[in-house]
Amino acid sequence: MMNPKGTQPEDLVWECQACHVNLVEGPVTLMYMGNRITVDLPQCPRCGFVLVSEAVALGKMAEVEQALEDK
Repeated sequence: MMNPKGTQPEDLVWECQACHVNLVEGPVTLMYMGNRITVDLPQCPRCGFVLVSEAVALGKMAEVEQALEDK
């Protein structure tokens, strides 16, 4: 089993597969429906790859999406 029970994505050290360096958490600007949203997400300091975990995509990002669509 790759993720032991109770382990969350934010508890792990993630590595960029292309650059072989650890991802670091920092501000990332996302665009959705013409709106800019800045959130802290793990990203590669070398190539800029951003990791959006399933929990963030289905939880927090879904909430933001719904709020923007309701406007």
